[in-house]
Amino acid sequence: MKKFIFVSDFDGTLTEKDFYKIIMEEYLKEDCKKLYKDWKNKKIKDIDYLGYVFRNIGRNEKQIFEDIMKISLDPFAKELIDNVKANGGEFAVVSAGTSYYIDRVFMSKGIKDVKVYSNKGVFKNNGIYFELDKTNEFYSDIYGIDKGKVVKKLKEEYDFVFYAGDSEPDLSAALISDVVFAKNSLAELLQSENREYFKFENFKEIWDKVKIYLKG
Repeated sequence: MKKFIFVSDFDGTLTEKDFYKIIMEEYLKEDCKKLYKDWKNKKIKDIDYLGYVFRNIGRNEKQIFEDIMKISLDPFAKELIDNVKANGGEFAVVSAGTSYYIDRVFMSKGIKDVKVYSNKGVFKNNGIYFELDKTNEFYSDIYGIDKGKVVKKLKEEYDFVFYAGDSEPDLSAALISDVVFAKNSLAELLQSENREYFKFENFKEIWDKVKIYLKG
């Protein structure tokens, strides 16, 4: 068994703002009004709403790369990743978005050797299209990827799993992780499940807590 792994959601957790929000607010504000309400009321699935937003960006690949570069990482994200590795751990991202933009953000920030579990995305027709594999062991028909299944698999390989997230898709993973860091709606959901967690605003706070566990 390996020592430990820190698993984090990407959009809204490792980053300051979800990529879909950047795109929606910039190009699709009016188009998405009703669809967004239907999504929040659970009339349509996450994968369908995000798929619509990403497909309809309406910009060429170079321009979409410029949009991706608008994604701001938490100012302490790279420091946390480096600290995890320096202390014998590994870092992974689980995201119901797509590795299409996650990989590009990490590359631009010089972040390497991070496992990324996310939905495959490809550029075509001036948008990003999901390419989902229903035979994948982590497949979810709601989110494209089941984060709980990913963490369950990682728990077979690591002695200890830390998890950080911010929303409902993170719940199944958070419930089975050893230590959880949460904000926004994930924090509320964990409260309703009577699950202990640490509330956080940035990743510096997280590392201060992680150090305590590693020393113990």
